[in-house]
Amino acid sequence: MPRDAALRLSTVSVVDALAASLRDRVLDGQIPPGSTITEAEVASAYGVSRPTARSALTTLVHEGLLYREANKRACVPRLSREDVEDLFLIRIPIETEVVRLLIERGTVPVIAAARAVEDLRHIEPDASHSAFVEADLRFHQCLVDALDSPRYQRAYRLIRGELHLSMVQTRHTLGRERIVAEHTSILDAMRAGDADEAVRRMRAHLEGACRSLQEVFSRV
Repeated sequence: MPRDAALRLSTVSVVDALAASLRDRVLDGQIPPGSTITEAEVASAYGVSRPTARSALTTLVHEGLLYREANKRACVPRLSREDVEDLFLIRIPIETEVVRLLIERGTVPVIAAARAVEDLRHIEPDASHSAFVEADLRFHQCLVDALDSPRYQRAYRLIRGELHLSMVQTRHTLGRERIVAEHTSILDAMRAGDADEAVRRMRAHLEGACRSLQEVFSRV
């Protein structure tokens, strides 16, 4: 293998690791909304080159976890009620159609979805809020992944970061018991092959989450 190929692989790995670290800090609130961050600051803090820092920041911009205008610093966005409405305008059609297609194709990921429900049910009481949100979203992500559609996965990936961020910024979820119950109800309908009922339950679940987040953002 040419040496430059190995060097490119190494660089990509460093960028991915750096992006993951920055992502965790944003979602855990260590870098709060409104904070700015520069390539130079990241390069200095992590001991990496500025191009590597730039690539990592660009990754988070694409995920919606950072916002950056041309020739300006990247910053953590302060999401709003209107942002939540816009996110769910995209999220609800994606996830309800995923549910319908999985049932029609007979590819419901029963084991993975049930494991995601149990992971949320048994998450440690002292887990960080970000970890709780991650466990919540894991159920939804496993359904999208099971469709095995690169374009659906790409579309969902574009909004997932902001969905996570909106829940973290409000410090709000529907609560473990309600989320576990609703996820279980959706999965039960999918197991039964009842597409209309599964779609209805998913839509109700997501619309309830949207209303709840909007109410909280209205008070922030």
